[in-house]
Amino acid sequence: MTEPSEGTAVAEVAPNVAADAPVRGAASRFEAEGLRKAYRSRTVVNDVSLGLDQGEVVGLLGPNGAGKTTMMDVITGKTRPDEGRAVFGESADLLRLSEAQIAHAGIGRKFQKPTIFEQLTAFENLELAMKADKRVRTTLFSKLDSEQKDRIAATLTLIGLQEAAARTAGLLSHGQKQWLEIGMLLMQEPQLLLLDEPVAGMSDQETERTAELFLSLAGTHSLVVVEHDMAFIESIARKVTVLHEGSVIAEGPMEKVKNDPRVIEVYLGR
Repeated sequence: MTEPSEGTAVAEVAPNVAADAPVRGAASRFEAEGLRKAYRSRTVVNDVSLGLDQGEVVGLLGPNGAGKTTMMDVITGKTRPDEGRAVFGESADLLRLSEAQIAHAGIGRKFQKPTIFEQLTAFENLELAMKADKRVRTTLFSKLDSEQKDRIAATLTLIGLQEAAARTAGLLSHGQKQWLEIGMLLMQEPQLLLLDEPVAGMSDQETERTAELFLSLAGTHSLVVVEHDMAFIESIARKVTVLHEGSVIAEGPMEKVKNDPRVIEVYLGR
């Protein structure tokens, strides 16, 4: 099996999900309240709450060290908070579930650096992601039916890689690799997508294309987009939460948030 190019691939291959794990349903509301996480004497998430309606796009802004990544870790089960609650849908208590169970419940995460299989083609990456819940032997020897092929083709078109389907993923541009990983995430049919700095290192044209992609996903998917780029967040999100040193310092529409004195101080140093 070819190893992914960075970290743990967003389409983790074949974790065995417990039989009693929540099952995916329609896009659902996400609600986190009073989350707190401390490491020794340092509090990295301090009484943070975050709500997300079905099909909504929310921006999570903040400088390095603001607690954004830890928030994503808590939501996806990688880190357990010291206090608080996080609920997805009607019954999924995220703080009681494993990472695999949370993914099975319909929450997917994309890390900052693309985590794709660079030795495989773009098509094969999406195929592998689609089969992530199957055992390895089944994955290796099964053949795609026409419906599955159509689904991969539709995803390639959605992420703008239909002309690069047969191209080795390692030869794709940085932006194309980011889109491919988003496509891998979509193959798992998540309702809530957590996207960590998805436009970092992209050209202006790629950034614009990514904004169009996210806007096309809104409504059918809920998105939490972690970014430093205020302009990008303003182009896709109606609601923004700003973190600084683990605490929420502002939230609401971008027009309100970007004029908040605390946000100006954090971003502009004055």
